[in-house]
Amino acid sequence: MASNQDLVQYIADQCAGAGEIITKKMFGDYGIYCDGKIFGLICDDCFYLKPTDAVRPLLRKVDMRPPYEGAKDYFYIEDIDDHDYMKMLVKETCKALPAPKPKKK
Repeated sequence: MASNQDLVQYIADQCAGAGEIITKKMFGDYGIYCDGKIFGLICDDCFYLKPTDAVRPLLRKVDMRPPYEGAKDYFYIEDIDDHDYMKMLVKETCKALPAPKPKKK
């Protein structure tokens, strides 16, 4: 089941302020990026954040789930309505993630 486009936009809006937030349709669901780094997935109307040791202690609830069958576990983020919390999680996750690899020409 694909994610609702309105919810995808809402999650992107909730992450605003962490950097340039964009979403890209991927395999029927969405990848979500901040300043060119993919930091999460939106699958079946649920938001999943890439797991990092830096963010784990900042989570209100640590809930690890695979975003789709066969995937590695991500942090499942249920509280998407708190803008400041979402922005902080995105900023801290992106600090901990490596820079994106340059694209081959």
